[in-house]
Amino acid sequence: MDNHFTTRVVNSLVLVWLCCLLMKLSSASNVTHTVNCIAAERRALIDFKQSLLDPSSKLSSWMGGNCCQWPGITCDFITGKVTKIDLRNSLGFTIFYSRYYDSDYDWPVFNEIAVIQEYKRTCLGGNISHSLLELKHLNYLDLSLNNFEGAPIPYFFGKLKNLRYLNLSSANFGGVIPSQLGNLSNLNYLDIQSYNNLLIDEISLSSRLSRNGDLQWLSGLSSLKYLDIGQVNLSNVQATWIHVVNTFSSLSELHLSGCGISSFDDSIGFLNFTSLKVLDLSFNLISSSFSWLSNLTSLTKLDIRYNTFQGTITQNFVKLKNLQYFDMSVTRFDKVEDHIPNFLRNLCRLKYLSLQGNYFGGKLDEFFGSSPNCSRNKLETLDLSDNRLVGEIPNSLGTFENLRSLDLSENELWGSLPNSINNLSLLQILEVSFNNLNGTLPPSFGQLSELVMFESRGNSWKSIITETQLMNLTKLEKIIITQEENQHQHLIFNISHGWIPPFKLKFLSLQNCFVGPQFPVWLQVQTRLTIVSLSNIGISDFIPHKWISKISSHIISLDLSNNLFKGELSHIFTPQDVQSIAASHNLEDSISLRYPNLRILRLQNNLLWGPIPSNIGDLMPHLVEMDLSQNHLHGTIPSMSKMRYLQVFSVSDNQLSGELVDDWDKLRALCIIDLGNNNLHGQIPKSIALMTSLTELILRNNHLHGEIPKSLHNCSDLKSIDLSGNRLYGSLPSWAMPELRLLNLRSNLFSGTIPRQWCNISLLHILDLSNNNLWGEVPSCLANWTAFISGPYDILGLHYYKISGGATLYSKHEEKTMLVMKGREMEYSTTLEYVMTIDLSSNKLSGEIPNEITKFVSLGTLNLSNNHFVGTIPENIGGMKRLETLDLSCNHLSGNIPASLSSLDFLAHLNLSFNNLTGSIPKGNHLQTLEDPSIYEGNPYLCGSLVHTKCPWDAGEEEDGEEEDDSEIVMFGFYISMAIGFPVGLNVLFFAIFTCQRRRICYFRVVDRVSYFILEKIGFLQLIQ
Repeated sequence: MDNHFTTRVVNSLVLVWLCCLLMKLSSASNVTHTVNCIAAERRALIDFKQSLLDPSSKLSSWMGGNCCQWPGITCDFITGKVTKIDLRNSLGFTIFYSRYYDSDYDWPVFNEIAVIQEYKRTCLGGNISHSLLELKHLNYLDLSLNNFEGAPIPYFFGKLKNLRYLNLSSANFGGVIPSQLGNLSNLNYLDIQSYNNLLIDEISLSSRLSRNGDLQWLSGLSSLKYLDIGQVNLSNVQATWIHVVNTFSSLSELHLSGCGISSFDDSIGFLNFTSLKVLDLSFNLISSSFSWLSNLTSLTKLDIRYNTFQGTITQNFVKLKNLQYFDMSVTRFDKVEDHIPNFLRNLCRLKYLSLQGNYFGGKLDEFFGSSPNCSRNKLETLDLSDNRLVGEIPNSLGTFENLRSLDLSENELWGSLPNSINNLSLLQILEVSFNNLNGTLPPSFGQLSELVMFESRGNSWKSIITETQLMNLTKLEKIIITQEENQHQHLIFNISHGWIPPFKLKFLSLQNCFVGPQFPVWLQVQTRLTIVSLSNIGISDFIPHKWISKISSHIISLDLSNNLFKGELSHIFTPQDVQSIAASHNLEDSISLRYPNLRILRLQNNLLWGPIPSNIGDLMPHLVEMDLSQNHLHGTIPSMSKMRYLQVFSVSDNQLSGELVDDWDKLRALCIIDLGNNNLHGQIPKSIALMTSLTELILRNNHLHGEIPKSLHNCSDLKSIDLSGNRLYGSLPSWAMPELRLLNLRSNLFSGTIPRQWCNISLLHILDLSNNNLWGEVPSCLANWTAFISGPYDILGLHYYKISGGATLYSKHEEKTMLVMKGREMEYSTTLEYVMTIDLSSNKLSGEIPNEITKFVSLGTLNLSNNHFVGTIPENIGGMKRLETLDLSCNHLSGNIPASLSSLDFLAHLNLSFNNLTGSIPKGNHLQTLEDPSIYEGNPYLCGSLVHTKCPWDAGEEEDGEEEDDSEIVMFGFYISMAIGFPVGLNVLFFAIFTCQRRRICYFRVVDRVSYFILEKIGFLQLIQ
């Protein structure tokens, strides 16, 4: 009875509990209408709000009496107590950036400044009020993706005892992680990824070790399941951190990316966190072994990118049978495996595999072959790019039927795509760039109905593309095919002019292939394009105006360069929102531009004429790069002070005239000014010297006069200065620019000496001061020009530049300069990186040639001609092994020509004429090929065959040589006589013997007697001996 009664009571209580639970759940949807927050907690939230910086006023809606209805706030639906604060930046820089950035194109975002500004505007910042401690039931706090500008994480967070979720990632916190966080024993989720702003102890600030610098506070988080301390500096505790992590028996995800870990304590013994499913050790440059990893058999995701481990790949990972995601890009092992490891074929559950950048060799069929233990049909993403794989892409590729993404770029593959490619019916991304693919795109390529992106750069296809390869690609959005420059006739689009494809492209790049000569309809119907590059594709047609108008609302970049398009510029380019236009080598029109949102304009090398619009700053206020070089523009250069984003301005090789306006200092972002080869006059504006972001200043071949502004030293980032071919005068400026690579001041009126301060320009590798009025000695401290010893450090041409706000521009601007090489004036552009030259010719320099110059083993050209140098040619000049041009003519040099000169194997141009050199001309090696007598003319005391003057000490040798020559002639005649006479005489003898029997018998009798006589004498001599 009692048992029955007890059972009924228990059942009743359970029923009541279930009813309450149902009532609770049913009211959850109406929580914001039925529950009011606690007044004290509302005041705490108001204090919290007031302590924050909120430039976008996202918290302006925190008004009214019920804080449970405020955005980002969640309350318990019964008690009304605040349980959750979620103020994660919903825009988020990384998310917002991805909307604008396309890493597969040659340059990123044009309006990156606006991106960064918008991100910063939406970020919360400031201080975090202690009032949060009033929220006793708070279990969820997310402040990620905001900007607290290096402020420390509040130590009082450690008093929020009920916290189960804490996310402070990418919020720009800095300083020391407070150890009080270790008091959060209920915490399940901790993310403090910091991008190198956070440290684990105070001592780390001074990069000194500390006995107390550890992660012991983490061991208090006994309930932790998710831990991300990526980018937090753990370099001081790399031997002990694993022991702390080993206390977390419930840990399922561990992210330690970029923490400065270089080694492990491999004596850990028993592993307590074997339930770990996700492990991220990427970007640490770990160089030790980690055998304990093989015990984490529950791992489903492993990321070890950018590390260097000990041991072999196989011994560490072969037991991880549950892996579904494995990324070991750019990972090295001290026991190198030169092929893709076989054990990977046995990881049957893999869906994602990246082996990019590991220099694995071998053939692909070794990897794509069938596995005896499992079918690898689960693999969805495979990245084998940037290795050394060779051979053809095998037909066995078709067995990977679940592949969504395949990247084989940057290998040494050749041939065609296999016919089995059509078996990859789920394939969405296919990348095969920068191989040696020289075959065809098979018809089966057209069966990839799920394909979204196809990228093939830098190959040499020999294929004809027809509708067959494209007709079923219904989901194709992005296609990039760029052939090698000399292969444009080998890839031909042979598509019916009126064919309409089933796809709608957003990104189209076709370069160095043949699509023309007409502008095909299949391109005209692509009206969703945002980025278009149709460079050198053989079109010689009018650009369809309707097509341009249809893409005008969303086009970002338009590149039509190196074709023969017809029409006028103003009729072709009508889009108002276009951000990039490139149409070099095409157009003939007056220059009339009105593109308010344009960021990049490249119209170089056309037939454009007329003046640059005086209100260009109003027409294109957001312009970042403008290249109008090599046209027929005239008039003056207007003020561009309103173009505050401009970074590249090039109008060289036109007919522009007038003086330069003096308001350049307002262009704070400007990096490159190229006004060369025009008719500009006046002085160099002083405002140019106030642009601290300037890296290239090109004003060559104009009519500028006056002195170089002394304040130009403020432009400390200058890498290239070319002021040649003007009428500039005064002394050379004494500044030393640490980044300067190129300095060309030739053909001006400069006077004075070469400043000794220039010896500190260590990166300089192109110096041309020729055709001026410089005097004095060449400073001996020029040995500090280390670039002439070790070679150039980087490319002179612009690749990218940072400006205020963190914006980045990838520019295609090509730097050029005129230099005298091998006796001829030539223009250098793409090869400037490799040019190493010093030209001080046609001045009034005096003194001896510094011996220090012979240390310049990378110097290619040395021209000191037409000066007043005295003394001897440095004896060690033969040590300048890469010298191709040496011109010391028209000086007052004396003494012998150093014998070491003959060891300059690359010397192609030599001029020592009109000096006072004496002695004989060296012989031997490469110098023997320089046989032009003008090399040595004007040196009356030189002797040798090239100057037609015999050296006195060579006279006896010459007479002996003549006698030897005579005896050689006699001996030659003797050998000729023998060669002819012997066979003729022998034939006469044989003819006489064999035509007469009596003579034949007589002849052989004589031979017998002579033989007998000889043998008899030999026997007699042996007997005597």
